[in-house]
Amino acid sequence: MKSRVRLVTLALCLAASLVPAAQTPQPAPSQQQPTFKLQIEYVEVDALVTDAAGNFVRDLKKEDFQVLEDGKPQTISGFTLVDIPIERYQRPLGAAAPVEPYVRSNERPFDGRVYVLVIDDLHTRFGRVDRVKRAARLFIERNLGANDLMAVVHTRGGENAGQEFTNNKRLLLAAVDKSTGWGLRSATAERTDEYYRTRDLRQAGDPVRDPAEQERAYNARATLDTLRQVAEWFGAIHGRRKSILFFSEGIDYDITDVFANREATTILDATRDAIAAATRSDVSIYGIDPRGLTNLGDEDIEIAAYPDDTTTGISNTSLLNELRLSQDSLRVLADETGGFAAVNRNDFTDAFQRIVRDNSSYYILAYYPPNPDKRDGRFHKIQVRVSRPGLTVRARQGYALPKRKPAPSAAPVAAPGKPAPSAEIRDALESPLPVSGLTMSVFAAPFKGPQPNASVLVGIEMRGRDLTLTANSKVEVSFIAIDTSGKIKGGTTDQVTWGALKPETRTRVEQSGIRVTNRVEIPPGRYQMRFAAHDSGGTIGSVSYDLEVPDFYKAPLSMSGLVLTSRAGSMLPTTRPDEQLREVLPAPPTALRVLPPNDEIVLFAEVYDNQASSPHKVDITTTVTSDDGKVVFKAEEERASSDIQGKRGGYGYTARVRMQDLGPGTFVLKVEARSRLGSNPTASREVQFTVGSGPKGAGQ
Repeated sequence: MKSRVRLVTLALCLAASLVPAAQTPQPAPSQQQPTFKLQIEYVEVDALVTDAAGNFVRDLKKEDFQVLEDGKPQTISGFTLVDIPIERYQRPLGAAAPVEPYVRSNERPFDGRVYVLVIDDLHTRFGRVDRVKRAARLFIERNLGANDLMAVVHTRGGENAGQEFTNNKRLLLAAVDKSTGWGLRSATAERTDEYYRTRDLRQAGDPVRDPAEQERAYNARATLDTLRQVAEWFGAIHGRRKSILFFSEGIDYDITDVFANREATTILDATRDAIAAATRSDVSIYGIDPRGLTNLGDEDIEIAAYPDDTTTGISNTSLLNELRLSQDSLRVLADETGGFAAVNRNDFTDAFQRIVRDNSSYYILAYYPPNPDKRDGRFHKIQVRVSRPGLTVRARQGYALPKRKPAPSAAPVAAPGKPAPSAEIRDALESPLPVSGLTMSVFAAPFKGPQPNASVLVGIEMRGRDLTLTANSKVEVSFIAIDTSGKIKGGTTDQVTWGALKPETRTRVEQSGIRVTNRVEIPPGRYQMRFAAHDSGGTIGSVSYDLEVPDFYKAPLSMSGLVLTSRAGSMLPTTRPDEQLREVLPAPPTALRVLPPNDEIVLFAEVYDNQASSPHKVDITTTVTSDDGKVVFKAEEERASSDIQGKRGGYGYTARVRMQDLGPGTFVLKVEARSRLGSNPTASREVQFTVGSGPKGAGQ
């Protein structure tokens, strides 16, 4: 077993083609973000200040705070109050769940909470996996806001187990459901069995060792290393509280008995390293024990009879001591990093609500350390105080700089025939959070490609007023597709250089923007697409996009992504329009999803029928459902397998929907294909859009 952090950003897998760099903080619209020179390391501390009733205190000023490092007062160079709203997921009345967006944008600066949910498979007994899933699902389903981002990491690793940062609850829940139980039997149970196996072979007074001690030590180190890796990666995010939700039964290793347990010192060092990484990156760890209120009754039942020999130290008391030590490990990790441990409780509702409160309202204090270049690995104690009496402050207790500076990253590698991405593009692609500045809307639609790959159409639309449109200025656009194992499967970097634009052309671009389309061939699977753009005038933007590529060659019936165009969307100039769509769409596909009332949508999709060798019919239906659940548009077509002449090909499908037939409001467009063969397999896609009430559409 090898513990692997599957997040690309955590594993720093971009190093092969990108140079990692620190995230440039993006301020919320109404908040002042601390600014520092990047070549000097500064210290950020998020502080939770509450009154006697436990309520957050919002009216403090920088002058009310005092920060001490190693007992010496420090000058607070940056100060801000972060107060993050909680946004609920919205779903149309007629939909069972929120419709997953086909378009992602960075139009709004990111203003949510940031979590990494670490599921400790290595310290979860197989019979208790469902408890872990229930607890983790509870947090995601009830406490994750629509404006939050979360990633999922499993301490045991495993292909396709983790999940990159997303706010897609379906993907997060799917990652949680891949939890496995690899926790070992209790040391007391193992030692009891060892006692009876060796009772006639041992001398009186000989210790009874745990035969699983080495594997127990390995699991402990692997788990703590995972926490350290997550915390170290989290250091790239500034200006925001960062939290690890650690779902674990606790470290299953007795570090107090250094004679019987030979790896105790190593485990203790690994614990210190994890805490040091968390405090250095200003990361709070919340330990959540999914066992609930327990006395390890399940483990006690496994032990038929404890030894009569009391000198062995094997008894119910030793079992309870294991419980105490495992829960203490959660408490230590949490207490030392500014979080808390939720142990010995069956209802996590209050604990989860408190975690959300902790990550919604807080102060960020930043200062330059006294000796930023002194990397001696020594722990520096931090104390945060407020002058107003009766208040309680929670903050990290210190930090430790690593003894050596990180080694320089590998030089960037460009795709053949393509320019190497600039440092600004690399920074934006590396950023864990979306970067606002150059406003972008992106979409991706998979189609069948050369077997076994799919051909993914990508579109990037940039706001015109963010671009420098003078002669010889340019905008650099890049994207990459990263699979679940952290490998970059495809991507490219392009440059759009402006010539001497005519006044009317420049006005059109300023008002409507510009669209860039491209394609990438990648195999079936789950990906995170990273998009970034850099204008020569200095503005930068980035967006992440969750993409699932079906295996179009294996499924009996499947459907490509939906692409839409409209008259309003056709106003955007497009560089190098997609040749494959020119014959089926009247204009390039658009990311526009808020349409004027006089517009018309034209959609295109391909339905892939891999059972075409047997004559049959396929019904394709398009419906538009209003926000109150009424079907306001419906179109039906019948296709015959003879249309594709018995080949495993696709039915090209188009439909038109006039906005004036719908009226203002929010709608869900659904295209569904159903085969009349066998078990009637189906395939469908949904897109949500809005019709405005004005000539340009709401929000345009």
